[in-house]
Parts: sequence; C-alpha cells; structure tokens
Amino acid sequence: MFETVSGARKSIYLEMYIFQDKVEDFDFFNLLREKAKQGLRVKLIFDSFGSPDLTGSTVRELEEAGVEVLLLSDFIHRMHRKVLVVDEDIAFIGGVNLQQNSRFWNDIVVRMTGNSLVKKTVVSFAKSYASAGGRDPILLGKNNRISSAKADSWIVDHSPIRRKFYFKRIYKKYLNEAQNNIILTTPYFIPKRWLFNTLHKATARGVKVEILVPKNTDHFFIDRVNYFYIYKLSKLGVKFYMEEKMNHAKMIIIDNEKAMVGSPNLDFFSFDFNSEVGVFFKDSEAVSKLLEIVKEWKKDAVLFDYKIHKPKWFDYILSPIINLFSLFTRIFLD
Repeated sequence: MFETVSGARKSIYLEMYIFQDKVEDFDFFNLLREKAKQGLRVKLIFDSFGSPDLTGSTVRELEEAGVEVLLLSDFIHRMHRKVLVVDEDIAFIGGVNLQQNSRFWNDIVVRMTGNSLVKKTVVSFAKSYASAGGRDPILLGKNNRISSAKADSWIVDHSPIRRKFYFKRIYKKYLNEAQNNIILTTPYFIPKRWLFNTLHKATARGVKVEILVPKNTDHFFIDRVNYFYIYKLSKLGVKFYMEEKMNHAKMIIIDNEKAMVGSPNLDFFSFDFNSEVGVFFKDSEAVSKLLEIVKEWKKDAVLFDYKIHKPKWFDYILSPIINLFSLFTRIFLD
C-alpha cells in the first residue's frame, strides 16, 4: 500500500478507522502531505474514536499541505472501513489499519487494479465522502453512479446509519447455501443469535465449518467473550483454530469457490452499528490464494478442545451482559 501511494500521480483517497501519524517504516502521514504539496487530490476520512492520535494540530498540518481531512463520527455508529484508492486505478480493501500494531499482526487486504471493481470502490468511497461533508465536485459526481449487480465480484457497502444491513444478508445467504465447507477468519467472535444458529445448522447438515481466531486479542474482555462462544460452538461441531499471533483478518470462504474480504468482525458492532466495506468475488485464482494463506496460518494454530478449555464462572456473567448491551443500544440508541 505504501509503495502504491508513493507512486501516485493524480489522486489518493484514503478511508481508515485507525490512522496513526507515526508508523515505523511506513510514514503515511508525511507521504500524504508531500503528495498534496505536489498538487495531487488527497482525501482522508477517519473515525474520531478509532483515531484519537489525530489531534487538532496534526489535522492542521495535513490541511495546510492541501489534504482534505474529513471526520465521520457518531455516538454509536462507527466508521470501521479500510479503503485506499490511488489514481482511481488501484484500490485496496481489507482489515488493515494504518497503525503501529498492524505491522506485527496477520491481516489481509485485497488489491484491485484497472477493472470495474476499482470503479465500484471509488463509488463506495464517494458515498462516505459525501456523508462526511466532502466538497470536491469531481468526487461528489461519482456518488450517484450505480454499478451492475449481476457480476461475479462486487463491493459490499454496509451502512446501518443508512439502514443498509448488507453483511447480514450476505452471511446468511452464503452460509445457508454452503454445501461442503465454510472458512471464516475474525479477531473478535461475538456472534449474534442468527449467526450462531446459522453456523450450528451448517454443521448439522454435514458442512465442515472452520474458524480462525487469535488465541489472545488486544482486548482482555473480548478474549473472555470469544472463548465463551468458541466453547459453545465447538461442542456443536465447529472447528476453531487458535493462532498464537494476533490475526486481524476478516474473511469468509464458501465451498472453496467464492469469498469475501473486508472490514467487518463477527460481532454485533459490525453487523448492527458500524459502517463497513468488503469485496465479494468468485474468481478461482483469487480464492486459491486465500486458501493458501489460510493453510499457512493454520500451521501455527492449535485446534480448540472444548473438553480442556472450559469457560470460567465469570464468562457466564460477562457474555449475557455483552448481549444485553447490544440489545439496549439497538433499541434505545440506534
């Protein structure tokens, strides 16, 4: 991504949940400033909660250089997307944030070049840009362009604030249609009831369900809730591979034929509240590459054994509290 931005000649559109101004070896902050000074159209959209390091003075430095900096912020609805478009010719979508920790985690991002998916990614970015109050007429003019829905690959825009709950539809549809196997990767596994039941039904009809999760995330309380649901679904036949290294990837592969990579975690925040984005594709070569990545990750993982790893007493308290919080926020604050 850094190399691609370094080679930008016309424009850079960047949308990040976490954007840190100091990332060792990958100084995006100064690179964006330099590109703006060179006359490129540089647009940066970030989330206030995810990017607390971007102080007022930091933002002013970017703006003084010519970068248009926009903030997408809401009390409940977070902008959790990770999108990069360079020269409207190369695009990236995935789970990678521009932060120091990302350099040491397993993660995945899809690189797209010169095809219809790039154009669709520009449209996706333009929607966020318009929502954030962007004023560039060139970019705003791309907001209303509608791409054909009949394709083997497309961009998935998930926006609860606009009542567009597309990820739920996609997960339910393709998990229910799976005939042979399902592979999921997620750092945070707090499934809503419909997802829990859908995975259970898949194993009940003989589908092999494998989920890759980190042994420990960057949040202790999330770890406890993760383990609670991992334990319950393991008893029902779902296989969990616990990685020693933090895995921040968000991916789904169905029957080794179709896949989606994007920004959503398998938790209620992503499904109910966050603005998310993903790229869905049925390209056999691309899916094969993902399967190779999964194969490598599984080498360093241990299969979860529910007979050994049982929930602690406080897990039975914490998990219902998390579910009640989800329900409360959905009813009273959404």
